Amino acid sequence: MIRISDKHNCCGCEACMQVCPKQCIAMVADEQGFLYPRVDDSVCIDCGQCERVCPELHPLEARTPIGSYASMSKDEAVRMQSSSGGVFTMLAEAVLAEGGVVFGVKFADDWSVEHAYTETRDGLAAFRGSKYVQSRVGTAYADALRFLKAGRKVLFSGTSCQIAGLRRFLRKDYEGLIAVEVVCHGVPSPMVWRSYLDLLKSGAHSAPGKNSATPVSAQDVRILDVNFRDKKDGWQKYGFSLRMNSASKAEQNTVSPSVNAHAHGGADVCLFEQCSKNLYMRLFLSDISLRPSCYACKAKSGASGADIALADFWNIDKRYADWNDDCGASLVLVYTERGAAIYNQAGCRSLPTDYAFALRCNRAIEVCAVETKHVARFWNDFRRNGWKHVARIIEQSVPLKLRFDLWKMRMKQRLPLAWRRKLGLN
Repeated sequence: MIRISDKHNCCGCEACMQVCPKQCIAMVADEQGFLYPRVDDSVCIDCGQCERVCPELHPLEARTPIGSYASMSKDEAVRMQSSSGGVFTMLAEAVLAEGGVVFGVKFADDWSVEHAYTETRDGLAAFRGSKYVQSRVGTAYADALRFLKAGRKVLFSGTSCQIAGLRRFLRKDYEGLIAVEVVCHGVPSPMVWRSYLDLLKSGAHSAPGKNSATPVSAQDVRILDVNFRDKKDGWQKYGFSLRMNSASKAEQNTVSPSVNAHAHGGADVCLFEQCSKNLYMRLFLSDISLRPSCYACKAKSGASGADIALADFWNIDKRYADWNDDCGASLVLVYTERGAAIYNQAGCRSLPTDYAFALRCNRAIEVCAVETKHVARFWNDFRRNGWKHVARIIEQSVPLKLRFDLWKMRMKQRLPLAWRRKLGLN
């Protein structure tokens, strides 16, 4: 039976739970809010299926892609609604056109994140855009298997570890499966995400621990929309945006003045912050709120078993200036002939590139996040104090040289020319 002795060795893919013939495995949240399998020993029959499907116990081999591309959707509206170039939607539409089924990640009613599937183009809208929270896979693997056995084509998208879990769960390669990996550097805690939403709804977002705002009951506020990668100011300066409905117009004044907030139709409150200023995004990008297994990911470098990997093509302007319109460009890595066929069928705008350059533009393809001393410090403090000291911990987690470089940049903007010359900041 599955036993977790080291949390670095469980990615939370839920394959063990879905394969269990006695349904005696439950996914239970730990003190950090991440889900881990718990076996009911009184029901378990020691069949060993949970261990056989575990991608951590049976990692696949690293692979080099057979093709690397800069890519984007030809539909500008879709591209603006997507995190990068909108390629996922193009691939999904190609599968749906053949009567297939598409699995992706969407927000649930409570704004947690879960896997789901759609058989219509309209259903794809919910899957667009990055969700920087670990998703619940639920019954998605079993649902995908059911469609595959019925002869349907299935596009299944997820993080590298989730694709690895799917491959182990299926036990064999199905001709109708197209596995699409979303390259990531780690998944944040669902508990931290829920806590952040409560913080926003309370109106205390800007200054945790300070009495700068009148508290608002979370029950009186309803979240209407969330976008982790809002391109209002462009793709490379993306921001976090959220729209919520407050109980009364007066409560709109509790929203932090540091956040771009304005009312629509009386009671809707819209928030927007650059990712470099938004507290949740800064925490995520600092790599200190991630699942332990993300610091030792075994599914990187093509080892997930995906047919295609999708990523942001950061720094595309270093080689392809004409493609840098700041509306988003995708990096597409094709690992199999099946992946190449669906990519060509999708009809995206496409430009071949070499893998070495692609890797320089997105190191997360092969490189894991680093687990620094600030990770343990964050969790210890967060359990006691919530968001009170998070900004300070993030600031201290930035390497000293980078902090000095940022200080120099700020001083250049603030100090008179004579002082900048004295301090050697020019």
